[in-house]
Amino acid sequence: MTRPRIGITTSDHKSLLAWWCDWLAVWRAGGQPVRLSPAKPDPDGLDGLVVGGGDDIGAHLYGGEVQLDVRVDPQRDTLELELLERFVPDGCPVLGICRGAQIINVYLGGSLISDIHTAFEHVRKRRTVLPSKTVDVVAGSQLHDIVKVSWCQVNSLHHQAIDNPGEGIDIVARDRDGLVQAIESHRHGFLIGVQWHPEFLIFNRPQQRLIRALVDAATEHASQASTAH
Repeated sequence: MTRPRIGITTSDHKSLLAWWCDWLAVWRAGGQPVRLSPAKPDPDGLDGLVVGGGDDIGAHLYGGEVQLDVRVDPQRDTLELELLERFVPDGCPVLGICRGAQIINVYLGGSLISDIHTAFEHVRKRRTVLPSKTVDVVAGSQLHDIVKVSWCQVNSLHHQAIDNPGEGIDIVARDRDGLVQAIESHRHGFLIGVQWHPEFLIFNRPQQRLIRALVDAATEHASQASTAH
């Protein structure tokens, strides 16, 4: 059986370890990973898309406050917004991871919290790839149907967060501090964003179900596209 081609966005300077984890997660789930970056933007023949983690999103894209002490990647912002504009209307399955969830929300007209530690003094600083944060998943949501748990332990590598949801976006998970941890669109077949990094939780079954659900949706999308042609 032919593996569906899954584009994975990265920055040009993203570490090899991070890319390897992205690659492995998609391959284990049955997909064929295809790296996309500002230097290699060609997305021809994709069946699904992972918008990956990385640097902050430019504040001017969502009317936020510019932070002078953060790293941004304008070329990647442009690449990912162009990819979403191309593939979302076509019904291509999309999974946003951390920064990816945020850019999906911005693409659909939503806003972000530029720095959660400035906005909320009670939020503890934690930056780890290990599962250190509890997230509650909304019952009846598409995400809940996929991961099959009402709560889960996830990692935390972000200091930005989703604020106002974009058009057609539902908030489907929050952490115990009340911050948005997952979104999904009720206007698209598979358009989901999670604030954590499932690709680093390689032995966590609910998180691997999420990656597999994307690959399965991409397989179905490819089948429908071939039938239409």
